[in-house]
Amino acid sequence: MTASNRFALKDFSLQCGLVLPEAEVIYQTYGELNPERSNIVLYPTSYGAQHSDVDWLVRPGGILDPTDWFVIMPNMFGNGLSTSPSTCEAAKKPGFYFTHYDNVRAQAALLDSLGIEQLALVYGWSMGAQQGYHWGALYPERVQRIAALCGTAKTTDHNRIFLYSLKAALQSDSAWNGERFEGVPEKGFHTFTQIYASWAASQAYYRAKPYLEWGYESLEDYLMRSWEAGYRRRDPHNLLAMIETWLHCDVGNNPVYEGDYVKAMGAITAKTLVMPATTDLYFTPEDCEAEAKLMLESTYLPIPSIWGHRAGNPYQNPADEAFIKKAVNQLLVN
Repeated sequence: MTASNRFALKDFSLQCGLVLPEAEVIYQTYGELNPERSNIVLYPTSYGAQHSDVDWLVRPGGILDPTDWFVIMPNMFGNGLSTSPSTCEAAKKPGFYFTHYDNVRAQAALLDSLGIEQLALVYGWSMGAQQGYHWGALYPERVQRIAALCGTAKTTDHNRIFLYSLKAALQSDSAWNGERFEGVPEKGFHTFTQIYASWAASQAYYRAKPYLEWGYESLEDYLMRSWEAGYRRRDPHNLLAMIETWLHCDVGNNPVYEGDYVKAMGAITAKTLVMPATTDLYFTPEDCEAEAKLMLESTYLPIPSIWGHRAGNPYQNPADEAFIKKAVNQLLVN
């Protein structure tokens, strides 16, 4: 693996109305571009993740095999690598937010700079799936296929309640001064991660207790050393920024579609694989199936799993990985 790459955009206009003198997209590539430039996969990042957290599936024999595909993995705004509150003071100010319209336009400019016109596939999990839908609607002529795992093109009201609770957990900490954190939100991190863990996997997952096989001694140990330790690696301002992006997710809410969500979904011409998990608690199968029906050429294929939302990123989960790999391979040969 090579070092990460940097792409800079000058005077980049954001959907929130502000202009950044310079915005950065940090990205990683895997594999080799073929002479026909026909093997390109875009794999955007998900909530709280940087590319090195979720690129485990890009490996020989993996879901995305770099011996066949040239995979470009851009870090979305707000994740701590690309322009984020932790790297840009303007991004900490009240009223500032990034949207997927911002993310996808920046990614399109990156591809332009690389001389890439067509994407064989946009592969995304969670907020990565949200970006995949935006790619399909905003640049239909550039996207041949989309694999949207455990994500929707528009954040539902039920999902918004989950996100409000995460914001409240962080901002109710005494380190929050109303605009920014003046220290580490110790209690905020603790509450945030307990809320997140309760939604991200299903009731059946917690009954099965797979984490005991990975060296954790108890539920509390698992929550502390896996979930809480992971999110404490992130700047809390960045966690809030990515929540705002998630809250603003609506594929129709942009200058192209002017609020017409149904029109935006109908404009997606890519062959789209819609893959929720049967037990996902915030991107529910019902919501994903309803979106699949709005697209011209979609296949609805739920992942039969007790892992809930985490089924879409099946690290330590070979059964769901095999299910996803088979479906994605079939998509790529069509």
